[in-house]
Amino acid sequence: MKSHTRVVVIGGGVVGCSVLFHLARHGWTDAVLLERNELTSGSTWHAAGGMHTINGDPNVAKLQKYTIELYKEIEALSGQATGVHVTGGVLLAATEARMDWLRGVVAKGRYLGLDLEEISALEAAKLMPLIDPKQFVGAVRNSEDGHLDPSGVTHAYAKAARKLGAEIYRHTRVEDLVQREDGHWRVVTDKGEIVAEHVVNAGGLWAREVGRMVGLELPVLAMEHMYLITEDMPEVADWNKETGTEIMHAVDFDGELYLRQERGGMLMGTYEKACKPWSEKTTPWDFGHELLEPDIDRIAPSLEVGFRHFPAFQKTGIKQIINGPFTFAPDGNPLVGPIRGLEGFWCACGVMAGFSQGGGVGLALSNWMIEGDPGFDIWAMDVARYGDWASMAYTNAKVRENYSRRFSIRFPNEELPAGRPLKTSPIYDLLTAKGAQFGVAYGLEIPLWYAPQGVKDEFSWRRSTDFEHVAEEVRTVRERVGLSETTSFAKYEVEGEGAETFLDRLLACKLPREGRMALAPMLKGDGKLIGDFTVANLGGNKWMILGSGVAEEFHMRWFEEHLPADGSVRVRARGAGLTGLAIAGPNARKLLEKVAGEDISNTAFPFMAIRRLHIGMAPCLVGRVSYTGDLGYELWIEPEYQRSIFKTLLAAGEEFGLGLFGSRALNALRLEKNYASWAREYRPIYGPLEAGLDRFVAYGKEADFIGKAAALEERKQGGKLRLRAFVMDATDADVIGDEAIWFGGEVRGWVTSGGYAHNSKASVAMGYVPKEIAEESNGFEIELLGKRHKARPQPAPLFDANYERMRG
Repeated sequence: MKSHTRVVVIGGGVVGCSVLFHLARHGWTDAVLLERNELTSGSTWHAAGGMHTINGDPNVAKLQKYTIELYKEIEALSGQATGVHVTGGVLLAATEARMDWLRGVVAKGRYLGLDLEEISALEAAKLMPLIDPKQFVGAVRNSEDGHLDPSGVTHAYAKAARKLGAEIYRHTRVEDLVQREDGHWRVVTDKGEIVAEHVVNAGGLWAREVGRMVGLELPVLAMEHMYLITEDMPEVADWNKETGTEIMHAVDFDGELYLRQERGGMLMGTYEKACKPWSEKTTPWDFGHELLEPDIDRIAPSLEVGFRHFPAFQKTGIKQIINGPFTFAPDGNPLVGPIRGLEGFWCACGVMAGFSQGGGVGLALSNWMIEGDPGFDIWAMDVARYGDWASMAYTNAKVRENYSRRFSIRFPNEELPAGRPLKTSPIYDLLTAKGAQFGVAYGLEIPLWYAPQGVKDEFSWRRSTDFEHVAEEVRTVRERVGLSETTSFAKYEVEGEGAETFLDRLLACKLPREGRMALAPMLKGDGKLIGDFTVANLGGNKWMILGSGVAEEFHMRWFEEHLPADGSVRVRARGAGLTGLAIAGPNARKLLEKVAGEDISNTAFPFMAIRRLHIGMAPCLVGRVSYTGDLGYELWIEPEYQRSIFKTLLAAGEEFGLGLFGSRALNALRLEKNYASWAREYRPIYGPLEAGLDRFVAYGKEADFIGKAAALEERKQGGKLRLRAFVMDATDADVIGDEAIWFGGEVRGWVTSGGYAHNSKASVAMGYVPKEIAEESNGFEIELLGKRHKARPQPAPLFDANYERMRG
């Protein structure tokens, strides 16, 4: 074994071998993979081997499409057969609600380049002869589904990597990881030590154990997963003989089943409700090519549905039941990327769908390691989407929930209960007493809307029971004054002698003077957005940055990567350690003036100013800004004072018609102002010109801010896309994101977010279209639940287009 290398990849499953191959293909051939046993010894060898392009996140779907297309390349390069069978597949719906969901999948597929088609249940039965069409209301055909040989694919990656110069050491167990003072890693194995600049945790079932070597508790848990293989079936033989093709894949979402042909029989797998974790706290190092004891009673309810939906199974025997462990993150997506505070340590784990996602994970991670950027928008897979609040107990609860719901519908207004409530603000009980219906953001409970006694969400793709109540919350803000809880915002304190210089390089805006705030885009080296903030100059070398709460770990990782080495700057994320309230509406100034007892006139306290005030007896930091687009103020409060300030505002606000509003009303309010949001309109694949943020970029400032050259080039060339707002002719449903935008009879763009703007009584969508058609005023349509609706561009905000209310 060599003593030094650039990269050590830990784990010889499909993901580890894919990472090794991609590193070598991109030029980092001085790379080593360490496997404690034989390749495929964890979850890989007993996988069902299915592959598919469908994913709830379109950006992950793109990487799945790449993964499937990659198999021809690695087979040719390695000379190793991958056993790929592209059979196509059908996605089946037994209810109209599921069919509505599938129509959304088809719409996403249109702009992703996926070959998807809505078909009837009878048409599905003609394509997949084992289906009883009477059990279904419709289906979607997918031409790119298939299956493969798990071992063959893994060894193809491995052989291809070796041909490119990488090395693989089998039967070499990693026992410890120690970071040296120079940042390099001592990788201690049972065969000796190897020093590496980078370490990749692709440990699969042992990812937790590898993480613990560096003090990291990763949110992953293995679940037992079962599938059965039948005896040979005459229906399969007849189909193969008559058509010369295999029986295609089928996914029966309502039955929680997936099926494919396996030799002369069929394979049927299930994500059963009565799921069972495996080895919940530690994974035995001596576990290898073993299976777990089958438990057919546990999957019997799913099998009963399967035998009813696919009657041929009633007439055949079961040859084998496979039960093996697979790892999951709380939301079922992989954990990929660098770990904050651990230079050179990378994750590629929790990849449950390894044969659909493994290639994309390898590509994104190798890009990230070599180029400093994954080259794709992989937020849905970024390990930074979880903070240290994602404990072992939380992970256990959420993984169980995710597994048991893997094929269940997640409605747009549905909030899942497992692992909650975990983090709450000091006024959680007071909001609950007011009828708050909560969602969760980065582990924290947030009020979505306020329900009268006896009213709750009815989950639907269409407008639901919250509609009229959210409308009343919106009316309160636009006509009187509304109060919202904003602790879920990210709050960062930046201080030190070097803070101003640091921020001037980090942020693309012109920094505000003392006592003022500014909107602050943050760019990557390629000029694309990596952050969207409000920055406040508090004076005395102290600054505050406000942003998206779900991206706290993501942005702290970026901040810390760019801190000066001399210690002249300190950055701290306050999280729930600094709470928030906001008031907005035409009576907001009157209310604040009453409780603060100071001059807060437009002259004394103008738009985008920030100052310290006392609300009643309690101190807080107040900014004159509002995401509602109305006259408003944001209050940032130490936790011990939030209850006092909340009660003071409620009592004083009675004479001004004060009411509470939640995040669903906030969404309606920001849409009629054409206000975009992080992780929807603002993502790392868009430049500031494309996203409409170029007016906040200080191209002429002296500081050579990160991404400046690339942003100037985008400005010169004009970029490729433009963010636009549309008003749709929709009646009983509104877009939520990822719907297709049509123009001239073709799909030309995609929706990023939307909803109903109650104050303007309009269904609004925001999305990206090519710049060549961005100024057109007619000809647009947006696909929603299988139908195309006329969409009119809305260049000026529907509300307060001249910004008189907000600035006055």
